[in-house]
Amino acid sequence: MGDFFRYIGQRLYTTWATFCFVLPFFVTYPAQLVLVRRPAWRRYLHAINHYWAIFSTTTWGVPVEVVNEGPPLQDQPCIYLANHTSFVDILLLFRDIPGFVNIMGKDSLVKFPLWGPIFGQTYIPINRKSAVGRGRATAQARQSLREGRPLILFPEGTIGPKPGEALQPFMDGAFQLAIATGVPIIPVSLPLTHKFMPSVPGLRVRHAKLRAVYHQPIETKGLTEADIPALKARVMAEIADDFVPEGRGIPVGRTWRGVLPEKPAKG
Repeated sequence: MGDFFRYIGQRLYTTWATFCFVLPFFVTYPAQLVLVRRPAWRRYLHAINHYWAIFSTTTWGVPVEVVNEGPPLQDQPCIYLANHTSFVDILLLFRDIPGFVNIMGKDSLVKFPLWGPIFGQTYIPINRKSAVGRGRATAQARQSLREGRPLILFPEGTIGPKPGEALQPFMDGAFQLAIATGVPIIPVSLPLTHKFMPSVPGLRVRHAKLRAVYHQPIETKGLTEADIPALKARVMAEIADDFVPEGRGIPVGRTWRGVLPEKPAKG
């Protein structure tokens, strides 16, 4: 009987968390449709997304720990490089990072109903399977940095099989972009978001702590492409340094009969 009530509790919490996520979008959707029409207005659209993220994480009732190891960069573009463990990663980054930040995400996000076209015009979709798509996204990213707009990238490119435990190999593109533009890199560790919302079939949300660690900026001025392997290794080491034992394993939820075991990491 206890397993049944725990299952019902998880289902109810998933419903509540979903409601608290979609409500701000539908309330602000008319304003977003207006603001997306002009590039000069899109910073206000991003502000809506920022407060949307704050509203959702607050109403979820979960503890959110944010660690800033260095002072925030003032009036200077930079590239935030974060590990990717959950769809909630974007929400947490939008919540924490001030200003009109940009983000590069899979072009499949553009296909989402209602919000997808808005994402495609406000941020940078990328088709990594197409050389033309990668080139277009890189050009947009360079222009964004020239305009002073910080940029979020996930150098793994996708959610790996061992989120919060082991990193996927980093792609070179983020580091090539940082060196070409001379902007600093800020590594970001997200060790627990997959515990709140794992990337598994079916929508499952658990009441779990969220944590983000923003590391010291790493300067890239004067570096060349020959420095990419060492730079990549340094960023990977800093991100992985904040992985914690409670971040291991992928929760897969409950049935009314009992707890399903956590999905073992693929080795």
